[in-house]
Amino acid sequence: MKKILISLFSLCLFAPFFLGGTVSADSFSIAAKSAIAIDAASGKILYAQNEKDSSTQIASITKLITAYLVYKNVAEGKLSWETKVPISNYAYELTQNTAASNVAMTKGEKISVKDLMNALMLPSANSAAVALAEQIGGTEPQFVNLMRAQLKQWGISDAQIFNASGLPNSVLGKNIYPNSQVDASNTMSAEDVAIVSYHLLKDYPQILEISKQTTLPFDEKGASKTTLKTTNQMLKGFPQFRSGVDGLKTGSTGYQINCFAATTLQNNFRIITVILEANQPADDNSTPFNLTNQLMNQVYGNWMIDSIAKKGKTFAKFPSFSVVDGKSKTVKLVPQEDIIPVVPRAADGTPDSKTLSVTTDKKRSASIEAAVKKGQVLVAVHTSVKDALGYIPGASKAEFNLVADKTVERAVLPVVLWNHFVKFVNEKL
Repeated sequence: MKKILISLFSLCLFAPFFLGGTVSADSFSIAAKSAIAIDAASGKILYAQNEKDSSTQIASITKLITAYLVYKNVAEGKLSWETKVPISNYAYELTQNTAASNVAMTKGEKISVKDLMNALMLPSANSAAVALAEQIGGTEPQFVNLMRAQLKQWGISDAQIFNASGLPNSVLGKNIYPNSQVDASNTMSAEDVAIVSYHLLKDYPQILEISKQTTLPFDEKGASKTTLKTTNQMLKGFPQFRSGVDGLKTGSTGYQINCFAATTLQNNFRIITVILEANQPADDNSTPFNLTNQLMNQVYGNWMIDSIAKKGKTFAKFPSFSVVDGKSKTVKLVPQEDIIPVVPRAADGTPDSKTLSVTTDKKRSASIEAAVKKGQVLVAVHTSVKDALGYIPGASKAEFNLVADKTVERAVLPVVLWNHFVKFVNEKL
C-alpha cells in the first residue's frame, strides 16, 4: 500500500510535465522562510519568494563560499590538490564535537586539500572548512575577510559571515570572529546564495564532479582512512532521488537539515534552486529535498529553453562577417554552442518567446582585418527576457558566441594595396 501511495504522490508531482500544463505561479509557494530558482546559464530569476531577506541563516551552505576560494587559490597556483594541510587543535577539537557534522581525523595528521574538499562537500565536515580556511588565510578570521571581499566583489553587501563552516558562534567558543556576538550566525538571502552558486558553477563547474558523488574515499593511505557519505538525499540511492540533480550543498540551522542549495540539469536546461529555513523540518531530514523537488517541478513546468540556433549551423540573424584584405571578402558565422535562451513555457508546452530580446555586440556592417582563424570569436549574441522577476545582480543576459566557420588568409600584398587604394578613392575623393 505504501508503494502505491508513493507512486501516486510522484505522479501528482510530475503531472505538469506529462500533461503539458503549467502550475500557476500566483498559487504556488514553498513552505520555507525564503526560496529562489534561477537559470544557471544566464542568472535569470525563475521563481522568487522572500528572496532578499538577508536575515536567513544559511548554516553549512556557507561552505560553497569556502569551496569557491579553494578553487580560486588552486587556479592561481597558490595551492595544489596534493598540498598536505595540518589539522590545528581548533580543527581537531571540532571533530570531537558530536553536535557538529564532521569526519574523524587523527590528531597531528596532515590531510590533502583534495580530501578536505571532498569532506567539505559530502558530509559537510566543519573541521575540513577550518583546516582549509587556515591553510589559505593563515587564520580563519583572515580567511573570513577573504570571503567577505569575494562576496563584495559579486555585489553582495547584506550578508553576515563570521566563519568558514557555517556553525553558529555558540559552538565555536573562543574561536569566534573578533568582536562578533557569541550568538551570531552566518546569514544571507536566498538571492545571495543563488549568486554564490551561479559564480561557483560558472567559474568552477568541476565542483559537480564532487557534489554528484554519494560516497568518496578519504585519506586512503593515512591514519584517518574512511568513506565519506553525502548529505544530499536527492542523489541516486536515496528516497528523494531525482534524475539530473548533481549538487550542491545542504545546511542545518538546528538538528535537522532545513536548507538546500541545489542544481539539476533537465533537457539541457540547468537551474539552481535555493531553499532556506524550511518550515518544520522532518526528523529524517527529507523536508528541504521534498520542497526542492516541488520547486524544480514548478520551474520546469513554467520555463523552458528555446533553441534559436544549433552549434555549427549558420545563425540567420547574423550569417556572415566582412573580412578586409582577405582572400575571401566574407566568412560565415556559426554558433560556438547551441543558442538556447530560457523563456516562459506557453500553455501548449511550446516556448513563449514574446518577451525574449536578442541582440549582438556588433552591427551587421562591421568587419575584421584578415587573417581570420577558424573558430575565432567574432560576434557575441546576447539574449534576455523582460519580466518582473529579472536577473540576479551581476547577470542580465545569456551570452553566446558566433565564430568563423573557416580560416581566411590575408591576401597577397598587391591585392591589399589595391584594396586600400580603392578605399581611399571612394572615401576621400
